[in-house]
Amino acid sequence: MHTQDGRTRRGVERISVMDELERIKKLAGVDNIQPSMGENISQIATAKAEYQRKHKIKAGDPEWFKLWFAQPKLTGENPMPKK
Repeated sequence: MHTQDGRTRRGVERISVMDELERIKKLAGVDNIQPSMGENISQIATAKAEYQRKHKIKAGDPEWFKLWFAQPKLTGENPMPKK
């Protein structure tokens, strides 16, 4: 069976499903994913782990939280000031 514009009913259903998927992606915030800022997470984590060992920082200490949870690109703070 065809619609007025010549498409099949199945084609119309497929388009509406794709439209619905695009709407869901937009609502979820994954329709426009930005590329990374050029960071290599494993290199950063390795550097932080070495810094933690070198300065004998224990998990749960205020320095440990600052080291692992600081947002330098957001706040400008330096999580490894003792280099």
